[in-house]
Amino acid sequence: MRAAVNTMYGPPEVVRILDVPAPEPGADEVLVRVRATTVNRTDCAYRAARPWFMRASTGLRRPYRTILGTEYAGDVVAVGGRVTAFGPGDRVFGYLEGRFGAHAELLAVSETSSIARIPEGVDLDLAAASTEGAHYARSAIRRARVQPGERVLVNGATGGIGSAAVQLLVHLRARVTAVCASEHAELVRGLGADLVIDRFAEDFTARPERYDVVLDAVGKSTFGRCRRILLPGGRYVSTEPGPGWQNLPLAGLTALLPGRLSGARRVVFPFPEDGRHVVEEIKGLLASGAFVPVVDRRYGLETIVEAYRYVETGGKVGNVVIRPEPASNTRQ
Repeated sequence: MRAAVNTMYGPPEVVRILDVPAPEPGADEVLVRVRATTVNRTDCAYRAARPWFMRASTGLRRPYRTILGTEYAGDVVAVGGRVTAFGPGDRVFGYLEGRFGAHAELLAVSETSSIARIPEGVDLDLAAASTEGAHYARSAIRRARVQPGERVLVNGATGGIGSAAVQLLVHLRARVTAVCASEHAELVRGLGADLVIDRFAEDFTARPERYDVVLDAVGKSTFGRCRRILLPGGRYVSTEPGPGWQNLPLAGLTALLPGRLSGARRVVFPFPEDGRHVVEEIKGLLASGAFVPVVDRRYGLETIVEAYRYVETGGKVGNVVIRPEPASNTRQ
């Protein structure tokens, strides 16, 4: 089978398309023909080993996992002898950060992993793009304990995580303010945001509005900057550790000393939750139409290096989809 392989850390050019042995499904595994996958910030970070200390878990000199890809959608082509939840012909999608392997034509995953059937009426591209951003957004929203009617500001509302967060918050009946570039304002309003702030025209932390939660979906702000726009009891949650990894100790400090030192405003850190139940929840949101992933561009497997370059510009809107089929090797 063909796969995008990187046997060393580095820029997008370290990724090569090679013929590699196809995986054989184990007794409790499902073999999936990958019809669509994505390139996202997670793939970029693991490929480049940034930050550098990631190598402690990914391999000091070279990566343990040479085929990346955290999201997939496709068809089950074979199952192991102990598999009962899926069968050949099932349309499935899933998420496998850490395990990886979706940047290939075939993928073997456990039936108990983060995998589910694709809802009727949802195409493969949308299914493939539905898990990474949504599972991070879900973790942030749950960790911040967002309640219906609360005011939430989402910084970075056009990324994979941010665009999912806006929709999940709207589904929760929160009141959403989104921060993004002006050219994407109509897109974000279409996702359900009540107010859109142009990130280039003004500093959202200098505006008069106050919020119950600030969700920084791109890790570009800090608790120090956002504290003044948080209401008493407000929560700051970021999808990144922050400069100097400050969000982790701040989460502990503001939880222990919420009064005079933090003005009852807190940092919470969203350690992501994985599991089949998470993908089943995303499946329900897709089926109901409450969540529709935003797809920016589509590439073939042969042009995945170009996809990596584009993602690393920081200008993508939503998600970048990869189609492994040989016929789909042009960008759309």
